[in-house]
Amino acid sequence: MTAPAAPAEASAAPAGAARSTGRPVRAASRLRRGGPRRRPSGMRAGKITYALLIVALLFSAFPFYWTIVAASRSNADMAQVPPALTPGPNLFSNFEAAMAEADIGRALFNSLVVSGSITLGTVLCCTLAGFAFAKLRFRGRNALLALTVGTMMIPPQLGVIPLFMLIAELQWVNQLQSVILPGLVSAFGVFFMRQFLVQSLPDELIEAARVDGASTARIFWTIVIPIARPGMAVLGLLTFMTAWNDFFWPIVALSSQNPTVQVALRQLGGGYVQDQSVIMAGTLLGTLPVLLVFGLLGRQIVGGIMRGAVKG
Repeated sequence: MTAPAAPAEASAAPAGAARSTGRPVRAASRLRRGGPRRRPSGMRAGKITYALLIVALLFSAFPFYWTIVAASRSNADMAQVPPALTPGPNLFSNFEAAMAEADIGRALFNSLVVSGSITLGTVLCCTLAGFAFAKLRFRGRNALLALTVGTMMIPPQLGVIPLFMLIAELQWVNQLQSVILPGLVSAFGVFFMRQFLVQSLPDELIEAARVDGASTARIFWTIVIPIARPGMAVLGLLTFMTAWNDFFWPIVALSSQNPTVQVALRQLGGGYVQDQSVIMAGTLLGTLPVLLVFGLLGRQIVGGIMRGAVKG
């Protein structure tokens, strides 16, 4: 009588197991069908946020739009009250007038050479110096870093006379190298790249490369450069805009026969009666390359962050 009871107990056990395992499955299915769902943890922008962003965008873009309007109108149109708020038909004629009054074409070429050279030199030299201050161990490192950062507190106007005497001795007056060489390295760039590499470059990567027999130069080109690419893009953008908009030192070292854009635009403002439309046309010509470089390097910044990020 005991032998037939075993199958019944065995058959009852799977049924109970099925019932016990079925409850969590049915509960999970109910949660999937109609249960509460978790929302993403990120904040969603409301209508007020979008309205504020649109207002900020309009305020930021209006000066550039006004430059286009003034550059495409005549001086008489701009003297009307209220002034015109839509672009006019005189844009290309004002461009021609600006190029006739000042050598804008040569100035654009000189500014591209000066700004491009300063940007390349600053990014390369400051990345090298930043890597040395961030990851290399040598005697006097902290003192040299403090001395480098301390030079940022010295007004640049104090060094104009000694610097001009130096380029006069080298016979570089009215030559582009007199503007390029003093700006090849900046204390801000060294400090910026040092801080970026301290946070983004793990010491373990350098130690692993040294174990594999890599030299310091190879570590810099194969490890540091890919990781530092986002910081280099930001530094390059800031350096290019600063060099392009520089007016004080180029007007001291260069003449009106070999000007940069800012020096050439100063010639448009000279005269008894200033033509505001022609000045705005020249300003627009000098602004377009900066906008182009900003758009290109803006994409490089985003792409460099995605490619060069190091996950801990």
